[in-house]
Amino acid sequence: MPGVRAAGGFEEAHSHATSHLLLPEDPQLLAGSGPLVLVDDEFSTGNTVLNTIRDLHARHPRSHYVVVALVDMRSAADRDRLTAFAAELGARVDLIALASGTVSLPEGVLAKGQALVEEYEARTAQPERDRGGPADAADAPRPVTRVDLDWPAGVPDGGRHGFTTAHRTRLEAALPGLAGRLAAALGENPGRVLVLGNEELMYAPLRLAKALEDAGAAREVRFSTTTRSPVLAVDDPGYAIRTRLVFPAHDAPADGPGDRYAYNVHSTDGAGFDAVVAVVDSAGDTPELHTGLLAALAPHTGHVVLAVVPSYTPDRREPKPIMTELSEPTALSELSDPILREPLRGPAFSSYASEDVGWLLQDFSDVELEAPTEEREEAIQAGGAHYAESLPVEYQPSPRYQELYQSALAASAVRVARAVGTVTETVLAERSPSPVLVSLARAGTPVGVLMRRWARARHGLDLPHYAVSIVRGRGIDANALRWLAAHHDPADIVFVDGWTGKGAITRELRDALAEFPGFDPEIVVLADPGSCVPTYGTREDFLIPSACLNSTVSGLISRTVLRSDLVGPADFHGAKFYRELAGADVSVAFVDTVAAHFDAVAEAVDEEVKELLAADRTPTWVGWAAVERISEEYGIHDVNLVKPGVGETTRVLLRRVPWKILAQRGAGADLDHVRLLAEQRGVPVEEVDGLPYTCVGLIHPRFTRGATGADGKAVASK
Repeated sequence: MPGVRAAGGFEEAHSHATSHLLLPEDPQLLAGSGPLVLVDDEFSTGNTVLNTIRDLHARHPRSHYVVVALVDMRSAADRDRLTAFAAELGARVDLIALASGTVSLPEGVLAKGQALVEEYEARTAQPERDRGGPADAADAPRPVTRVDLDWPAGVPDGGRHGFTTAHRTRLEAALPGLAGRLAAALGENPGRVLVLGNEELMYAPLRLAKALEDAGAAREVRFSTTTRSPVLAVDDPGYAIRTRLVFPAHDAPADGPGDRYAYNVHSTDGAGFDAVVAVVDSAGDTPELHTGLLAALAPHTGHVVLAVVPSYTPDRREPKPIMTELSEPTALSELSDPILREPLRGPAFSSYASEDVGWLLQDFSDVELEAPTEEREEAIQAGGAHYAESLPVEYQPSPRYQELYQSALAASAVRVARAVGTVTETVLAERSPSPVLVSLARAGTPVGVLMRRWARARHGLDLPHYAVSIVRGRGIDANALRWLAAHHDPADIVFVDGWTGKGAITRELRDALAEFPGFDPEIVVLADPGSCVPTYGTREDFLIPSACLNSTVSGLISRTVLRSDLVGPADFHGAKFYRELAGADVSVAFVDTVAAHFDAVAEAVDEEVKELLAADRTPTWVGWAAVERISEEYGIHDVNLVKPGVGETTRVLLRRVPWKILAQRGAGADLDHVRLLAEQRGVPVEEVDGLPYTCVGLIHPRFTRGATGADGKAVASK
């Protein structure tokens, strides 16, 4: 909500709505020392409760929490986890439920369920009137009666921003009049009445339904709400969901259009409702409401009544500056937007599964950002543009190069799996038992996905993982950091990248985080050939297959973009989702191939981690020294044009205008793809001695288009 600062929140990757926020109009509503009561419908694992209490306790510690639900379905391990959690907090946590039980799934239940769905969905694919609707459903549409509720001004429609004793007193005083206006609209003897709420808008419609019942305005009053959740309807007396209506969303949801559902509104045996009162908030009172939900209701009831409750907007007409731990005083409107925004997730953005990674980025898929490589290089070196202001044209690998990638993956998957295990176990041992992985888009993102997979496979941990943008010379996305700090403890944030070259991004991150207390600036990487970081999977400079490709191994996401006309003060940096390249995408296949070796390398990882934890891993920055030496020896005089390591050299050949490649004498198959790319671009490969890396890519110094041939290939140096 613009103008409301988040007073707490967390991410839950497996939830249908991943971002959980606390948005009280009065932030002090959550402060205090007395017991805090949390109410839910059911406990399955208890994760949501634990995450909520953890976030609240960090902001407003108290000694006693009471958690209430209808049903408790947690396992013994989940119960033990709550006990340990309370001990860790040093607080009392009581859990109360009306009933408890366990869930057991019989063998083959998924296959049987799929067969059942296919059977009934095929059966109900016929027109609505053939599924039990009245015979005259196609007759002239029945009119909808709109009733003016005269809702009391200033009373919220629910608890999102806080519902106080004063609010309740005013609502209860108004309810008889509200029910009277509904009864007048329904007319005399309305029979069976359903009051239908709208998704999360439940409290206000339920109070209206109870007031109607108390007033004796109908023979019978029932209540239910529409939902996003698709449930199979089976017309059987022993089944809970007998019928369903399907209609399009009508409230312009942030995640785009989609189907919504109303269950048991109509009946196949004639025992339906004589009238339906649809209650929506003013944000949902749209033309689409009439052509969607109301039109779907009309054939199945004798009377449709529409009641609109005003959408409550907290009074923030004069926002005051607030202090955060992250910055100088900032206007609420500037800070709250990025904090309240949900991460982009697949499949809508990226080919990764939604739980694999949340992208703290804007979607620039419809913006034309690509420029020819030579034009970009000339503009960058002339100082007229920054590399993050445009994108190179995505490299389309030839069949020969794709074969080379596949052979490289087959050859190094075990080595990558071992490095993934080593860096993940080191993080869990030294940084946090429950880290929040934040990969630097996009080279770090496949590594973050793999680290998350390792933690789940070896320890049963469901680690949050996000991708953020960092730009050399411009720093990390500050709004992404603010979002992370609002949803997680900054001390748990672990920044992840694929590899270190000379350590430029390592230094960039450390400098950028100096303004953001609480974050650990030490990045973790899969490979650290430059000896720039203390936490790594290996310090060998070997071919990480994901370095061979661009978006097609990184969820089909471009490199990140930072341009002033596209990224405002309250915006995330941006990137493109190349949906059109789906046919060439190997992102998930890469992760699956590496993860298939996790069990095989587990023992070796355990031994390696023991050695690493006892070793002196202080960075020597030997790579940086080598880059400075090469820059001078080859007359470049700019370390930014020297890209050391297999990964960085590959990027030079794919995205920049390369001048020459320096290869360690005797380097073998790890450089096959580098040699192929160099051949395709007409770039010489020089074998040299004394390199701390397997290879180093040199970008063409003092580049102009006149320094290349008409085909864009680099000419020999003079």
